[in-house]
Amino acid sequence: MAPCSFFTLFFFFFFLFNLALSQQGSTFQSDRTVDCTDGWIHIRRLPTRFNLDLLGNCSEYPLFVNFCPYLANHGFGQKTHNHSYSWYRTDALMLELIFHRRMLEYPCLTEDPNFADAVYLPYYASLDALRYLHGPEVNSSTEHGLELFEFLQEDEPGIWKRRLGHDHFLVMARPAWDFSQPLENDPPIWGTSFLELPEFFNVTALTLESRAWPWQEHAIPYPTSFHPPNLALLDSWLERVRKSKRSTMTMFVGGGGNSATPNIRRSIRNECENSTGNSTTYGGGYVKLCEIVDCSNGICEHDPLKFMRPMLQASFCLQPPGDTPTRRSTFDAILAGCIPVFFEEQSAKTQYGWHLPENEFESFSVHIPKEEVVYKGMKILNVLRGIPGSRVRRMREKILGLIPRVMYRKHNSSYGLRAKKDAFDISIDGTLKRIQSRLEELALADR
Repeated sequence: MAPCSFFTLFFFFFFLFNLALSQQGSTFQSDRTVDCTDGWIHIRRLPTRFNLDLLGNCSEYPLFVNFCPYLANHGFGQKTHNHSYSWYRTDALMLELIFHRRMLEYPCLTEDPNFADAVYLPYYASLDALRYLHGPEVNSSTEHGLELFEFLQEDEPGIWKRRLGHDHFLVMARPAWDFSQPLENDPPIWGTSFLELPEFFNVTALTLESRAWPWQEHAIPYPTSFHPPNLALLDSWLERVRKSKRSTMTMFVGGGGNSATPNIRRSIRNECENSTGNSTTYGGGYVKLCEIVDCSNGICEHDPLKFMRPMLQASFCLQPPGDTPTRRSTFDAILAGCIPVFFEEQSAKTQYGWHLPENEFESFSVHIPKEEVVYKGMKILNVLRGIPGSRVRRMREKILGLIPRVMYRKHNSSYGLRAKKDAFDISIDGTLKRIQSRLEELALADR
């Protein structure tokens, strides 16, 4: 077992205990005070090699970050400081662990798969993918997922065959592109082929970023570092965001932009670094037109103090695409009440429809086509300076209403906070509706 196995051993025993409780199902069915009209969920029993055992490999991939410290607090990571109640050093890869822990307290669980409207597979796909991406099985990445499929066929096969997997769903804590390597690639280029396997074409996959065409994928928010345990702490943060003095007009938190090749990050860096003036020059009470928080080489990834305080002081936060269109920083910005500025629709508008309604994007964000900036000389700062202050205030108020929808609250949180649907709750609601819709389509096709 890995050297950092203290955390792992603790979670093994704790998770096994909670998994046993979750399989009792009848406890939840007998609670008539819970409204389960949206559907019941069955948690599929999987051998620990598909989830818990993978935590024991937390330091075994030298080409990848040692993720042992981020297992703490059921995947939230270690607290940012000893007296913190809501802030953690959360790694996005831990979303599968976070989601699994929340599923254990979902009120509409059933032990009987025949009674269930959906079946949750507690498979840590991204953690299992590490052996194909960075480990000894890098040349066998087209096999990722086959072992799981074989188990589903051999162990209680009726659960799968009842609807041929159409009622199954799982969480994959990476962009879908990391699981979309064509099966015919030999040798493999990057990623695994899990989402290209015909065996899983019917399964709903909740990913951090989805592709445009496969119906089975749907993006859900990246986990931020904010996980409040009660309503008072959420309200306290919302009040801080509302009252925060926005002395910087525009902010970019990230890296890149240093290459000679024209791209949106280079344009942002050049324009921001060339913005000059003094506090009497700008309208809106701004002291700075643009500021960069350099997060190159992942130095900000697990330290929210480096970027949350600056974001609280900015009106607009730029969200240029990087290796893929989406960014965790989008949700950090929303959390700070900083209006996100997108440069392509795939960065959020076509991704997170359950959590950020597509028809309302103009009410809380700004879109500036990257081609206009990179190749036609459009100035980002001029566009943002032209937005009336009244509209900026309305957009920020809209963002305040989105904060509960994009955060993952702490497990076992207070009743008052549970009454507000967070990113997990909205993901489950969307999944149940999607599965129901798909099953209805299949029923009509069979008539």
